[in-house]
Amino acid sequence: MDDENPVMGLVHLLRAVTVEFDLLGAEFAARNGLHPTDVRALIHLLDAARAGQRATPGWLGEQLRLNSAGTTALVDRLERLGLVRRNRDTADRRRVLLAVEEKAMELGWAFFGPVIDEVAVAAEGFETGELETVRRFLTSVLESTGRAGSG
Repeated sequence: MDDENPVMGLVHLLRAVTVEFDLLGAEFAARNGLHPTDVRALIHLLDAARAGQRATPGWLGEQLRLNSAGTTALVDRLERLGLVRRNRDTADRRRVLLAVEEKAMELGWAFFGPVIDEVAVAAEGFETGELETVRRFLTSVLESTGRAGSG
């Protein structure tokens, strides 16, 4: 492929950013005695909470592409570590909902807070229209990778 192509330049840059974030996630996991899948689970649960979505173990397993046994082991481990809790759904007592504990958020902010601050400062250097273009691009990439990964 032609590395001079501006589209391929973006692809390579996005890959580099992805690798850096992956390395940060692995470092966070190692420092806190977690598996990288634990970190991905916490991210999915935090994203669900921000979106107002109820997160069940089944939903989490789908997000992580884990079977039921793997999901149960993951949730058990995160619960033992005090990072996640199971709650009964008040609307349907048969359903279990997952919530991230304050301890997990504190660990995350202590490690990722400086990175988030740096990214926010970088973003402040762009105009609103430019940020909207970046958002549209990243949303499209996320949708594209989702389609490619499920095929």
